[in-house]
Amino acid sequence: MYDHIAGDLVRKDLTAAVVRAGGVGYLISIPVSTYESLPPEGQVLLYTHLAVRENDLRLFGFATEKERLLFRILLGAKGLGPSTALAIMSGTSVENFVRAVADEDYDGLERIRGIGAKTARRIVAEIKDDVVEFKERYMAAVAPLSTDDADAVMALVNLGFPKNAAEKAIAKARQEAPHADVEELVRAALRG
Repeated sequence: MYDHIAGDLVRKDLTAAVVRAGGVGYLISIPVSTYESLPPEGQVLLYTHLAVRENDLRLFGFATEKERLLFRILLGAKGLGPSTALAIMSGTSVENFVRAVADEDYDGLERIRGIGAKTARRIVAEIKDDVVEFKERYMAAVAPLSTDDADAVMALVNLGFPKNAAEKAIAKARQEAPHADVEELVRAALRG
């Protein structure tokens, strides 16, 4: 019904944004990656997905069409509703999630808040083909993230860092100390 909404950003927080378009303020649920890409104020465009339940209409918004497509792929897994799909997308980057599903990295998936062992296996079993197609189409050149780097990023996220900021901090720490272990990477990122 709604492909996108463009208008003035009224407010934003980690889980939602209000966009005024045509005199109407739309409350839109967003993942952390979209929050981080939105400006503090001004004109914005969010690609949307309208979830319709029996007594509930909920609008979800994404900074890119790629994020919205991955959200819709996640909805294809049995038992994953829009709130869980959004939580998964907020718990990791698109690249890390796609890599984990494509490589059947169950441990990597289970590190994402909201995904347990059964859910990780169900995600891989039910949407792996779609995720692999997504990866080939949109992310062919994504370099693999080492296990230590992924663990260090997850440690920073658990300490309250935004996911994108944690990834940048760990990448910088890795450049400065190519042979550092997880603890050293986290310490270096916290110092930086």
